[in-house]
Amino acid sequence: LARRRAGGMAAGLGSSSDFSDLREIKKQLLSVAERSRERGLQHSGKWASELAFALDPLPLSELPPPPALTEEDARDLDAYTLAKSYFDLKEYDRAAYFLRGCKSQKAYFLYMYSRYLSGEKKKDDETVDSLGPLEKGQVKNEALRELRVELSKKHKARELDGFGLYLYGVVLRKLDLVKEAIDVFVEAAHVLPLHWGAWLELCNLITDKEMLKFLSLPDTWMKEFFLAHIYTELQLIEEALQKYQSLIDAGFSKSTYIISQIAVAYHNIRDIDKALSIFNELRKQDPYRIENMDTFSNLLYVRSMKPELSYLAHNLCEIDKYRVETCCVIGNYYSLRSQHEKAALYFQRALKLNPRYLGAWTLMGHEYMEMKNTSAAIQAYRHAIEVNKRDYRAWYGLGQTYEILKMPFYCLYYYRRAHQLRPNDSRMLVALGECYEKLNQLVEAKKCYWRAYAVGDVEKMALVKLAKLHEQLNESEQAAQCYIKYIQDIYSCGEIVEHLEVSTAFRYLAQYYFKCKLWDEASACAQKCCAFNDTREEGKALLRQILQLRNQGETSSTDIAAPFFLPASLSANNTPTRRVSPLNLSSVTP
Repeated sequence: LARRRAGGMAAGLGSSSDFSDLREIKKQLLSVAERSRERGLQHSGKWASELAFALDPLPLSELPPPPALTEEDARDLDAYTLAKSYFDLKEYDRAAYFLRGCKSQKAYFLYMYSRYLSGEKKKDDETVDSLGPLEKGQVKNEALRELRVELSKKHKARELDGFGLYLYGVVLRKLDLVKEAIDVFVEAAHVLPLHWGAWLELCNLITDKEMLKFLSLPDTWMKEFFLAHIYTELQLIEEALQKYQSLIDAGFSKSTYIISQIAVAYHNIRDIDKALSIFNELRKQDPYRIENMDTFSNLLYVRSMKPELSYLAHNLCEIDKYRVETCCVIGNYYSLRSQHEKAALYFQRALKLNPRYLGAWTLMGHEYMEMKNTSAAIQAYRHAIEVNKRDYRAWYGLGQTYEILKMPFYCLYYYRRAHQLRPNDSRMLVALGECYEKLNQLVEAKKCYWRAYAVGDVEKMALVKLAKLHEQLNESEQAAQCYIKYIQDIYSCGEIVEHLEVSTAFRYLAQYYFKCKLWDEASACAQKCCAFNDTREEGKALLRQILQLRNQGETSSTDIAAPFFLPASLSANNTPTRRVSPLNLSSVTP
C-alpha cells in the first residue's frame, strides 16, 4: 500500500480523465448501479442511477449485459436470493444466518455487510432507547472487532474485491483506525473505481489539501467527481465550482446531483442569492427531492423568509416526515419563529433517526445557546466535531459558548480552529480580535480586525472595533482614519444606515477635527451628529462651541493636516495598510 500512497503530488491533483465517450460512461454507471443494488448498497446505487439518468438513453443493442455468473455464484444462488429478500426487509441477522459458508464474492459481501448492519442497528436502537440525545458515542457496535479480524485475513490473502475492500475500510474507520482506513479506501478505489461509496468515505477522512496531494488515486473520470466533492468539503469553493462547471460542459448538465452540489458550494461561500436561485431551480426539476433541503432551509432562515420556509416545511412533511432533513427544516422553521424549545425537539428527533447527522448537532447547539443552556450547547457542538472535524460552525459555536462563560483562553482556541477552516471569513477574524482584546493582546487584536476588513467585512464592524482600540491606546490619528473609512464603506454600500456606530464615528470625528482646529470639518461632522438621537445634544453643543470660537476670531488650523492615510506606526505591527482618500462629507446624506 505504501506505493499506492507515495504517488506524490502529481497523482494528487493532476487530471487526464476522459469524458469523450459518454456512452461508455453510461454503460459503466448502469452496470455499477446494478452491482451495488445486488449487494444492498442503496446509496451508491442511487448515485450511479441519478448520474446515468442525466445522460442520453442507450439503444437496446448497447445496453450492458448482466454480470456473468461463476460456478460459486450458481452454488450460492438459492441462499443469496433468500438472504437478499430478508436483507431488504432489514432482517439482517436472519440474512447472515442463511449466508453462512457461502464462497462467492457477492454472497460473502452480503454476509459480512448483514452482520455489520445488524450491529449498527442494535447500536442505534440502544442509543435511542436508553440515552438522551446528548450522551451518544458511549454505545459501540459489538460486531466490528470480529468483522475486522475476518476481513483482515481475507485482505492479506488478497481475496477481497472492490466492494469487500470498501466494507473493510468502513469497519476500520468505525474502529477509529483512520490511517489504515485511508489506505484501504484508496485500494478499493483502484480495484473498483466506479463505486462512489469508497470515494465518499475517503472524502470524510481527508482533512486538508496537503493530505489530498499525497494520495495516489486512480486516473479515472470518477476522480473528477471526487475532487469536486472534496474541494467543496475543504472550503476550496472556487476550485470546486470550476470542476463542476467542467463536468457540466462534459455532458452532465442535467445531473441533479451536480446542480445540488453547486448550490451547496454557493451556500458555503455565503453567496445566498445565487444559492437560493439554484435551489429553486432544483426544486422545479426534482420536486420530491429531500436531500440538501436542510441546506436550502438554512438559506431561507438566514434571509428570514418565513412564508417560503413554512411552505418548504409543510411540503417535506407531506413527502416524508420521518426523514432527517425534514426534521431539520421544521426545526429551522420553529427557530425562525423564536420557538427554540420546539426547534430543539425537532433537531433531537433528527438525531434519533440518524445520530451521525452533522447538521442537526450543530443546529441543536445553536438552539441551546438561544435557550442559555450552555452545557447542553457545548455537548452538541462537541458531537458535531466528532462527526466531522471540518465543521467550522461547531468550532465557532464552541467559541461563542465559552465567550458567554467568560473563558477567553478556551474561546481563543476554538475561534482559531474555526478561522483555520475559514481563513477568509471576517466573522471568525472579528471574534478572534475580540478574544485577543479581552486577553489584553492588543497588537494581535489590531491585526485580526484589519485582516477582517481586508478580506471583506460581512458585518461592517471590524473598522469600528479597530478604531475603538486606537482610541483606547490614544492613537487618535489612526482612530479617526478608521472611522473615516468606516463611514465611506457604510455609505458606499447604498444601504439604509441602521448602524448604531455611524453616530459614534461622526461624534469621534467631530471631536477630533475640533481638537485639530479644523472648524469646517468639525462642524460638518457635528451637523451629521444632529441626525442621530444618541449624539444630537453633543452635536449641537459642539456646533455652538465652534460658532463661539469663530466669533472670537479663531482661524482654522492649516498646519495640522487631517489624517488621509494610515500612518507608519500601524504597518510597524505588520498590519497591511492602504491609502484612504479624504472624506467628502457633502456627498454623505443619511
